[in-house]
Amino acid sequence: MNWLSNPDVRSVVWLALSFALSLVCTALAIRYARRNNVVDQPGQRRSHSVPTPRGGGIGIVIAVLAGLVAQPLLDATPILVRLLAAIALIALIGWIDDHRPLPAWSRLLVQAIAVAIWLMPLLRAIVLPPSQAGAPLDTAPAETAGFALLLALLVLWSINLHNFMDGIDGLLATQAIFVLSAMAWLGTREAHSAHPLQLGMWAAAIAAFLPFNFPRARVFMGDVGSGVIGLLIAVAVVWQTSMPEVAAASGFIAASAFVIDATCTLLSRMLGGRRWYRAHREHLYQWLTRSGMSHARVVAIYMGWNLLVVTPLLWWINGVHEISEDDVLSMASGTTWAIGVYALGAVLWICGKRWCLRRMRGTANTDIAHAPA
Repeated sequence: MNWLSNPDVRSVVWLALSFALSLVCTALAIRYARRNNVVDQPGQRRSHSVPTPRGGGIGIVIAVLAGLVAQPLLDATPILVRLLAAIALIALIGWIDDHRPLPAWSRLLVQAIAVAIWLMPLLRAIVLPPSQAGAPLDTAPAETAGFALLLALLVLWSINLHNFMDGIDGLLATQAIFVLSAMAWLGTREAHSAHPLQLGMWAAAIAAFLPFNFPRARVFMGDVGSGVIGLLIAVAVVWQTSMPEVAAASGFIAASAFVIDATCTLLSRMLGGRRWYRAHREHLYQWLTRSGMSHARVVAIYMGWNLLVVTPLLWWINGVHEISEDDVLSMASGTTWAIGVYALGAVLWICGKRWCLRRMRGTANTDIAHAPA
């Protein structure tokens, strides 16, 4: 097997294996869901009109876990034990919830434990003095307990916001493929790093799920998949921020489409005096589908943001500007651009929601005639 000595060939093999395993496991998950009646029924807060199996994201999870365990067989890559445990816990609580809905507090508790396991070297700094806390997380060193807590909260938010955004065919899968692929591309600037290959394998596993979910869903990802994807994207962003050759704000820019929608929706509900934690249909992608757009068209809008705004900006701050540890101006420029992207996205979110409301009122949709703007 001398051909495996070529790193490019090994990378292609790993990507193909990740894709194939996810593809097979997703197909088996559909059969399992149908036999065990793990099915989403149409309803008022649903975006589908026919009963559809759920839990297909288990195929993605299996491929991701298998890749983390198996990659050291051909590469000098350590097994990321803490990450394995975190993924397994989030997948387990999501799998249970897909079969039997659980209270929100129980899901959040398990998610918090999973995040704490992954961030353990950082979180130890909260209860131990620096001299006893041990080495910090190798991918995101922390100097204060406040940073550790903030990072844990952001990871928890990523897990849940990606669950919130998994509401129409193909949206979460295409977004995750884009973000992970972008992070893998940026990671290639760092020599001798195993992160780009892992990120590429995660993107390949999700790509294998996409044909089952888009343009017409034969299976839904379920909480087992959406929660894990939220964790994977958070991990990718944390890994990216530790790369000295990449602008620190790149990951936040890449993930902006979903972060903007979920955050603006949450703030809108809170400012409007509504119970923000209750189930709803007020994300922008939901307003767009309720206004009459097809799922494919809505996905195209979000991908348009990624391709027309995010991609050129990532190229600009990481291509035109040469980033180095001492290049303060370029790093600050990345942060400034990120703030601009989020400000622009918030404006477009407000305009998009108002456009949907006007369109729906114009078609005499009494369900939203008095919906708050």
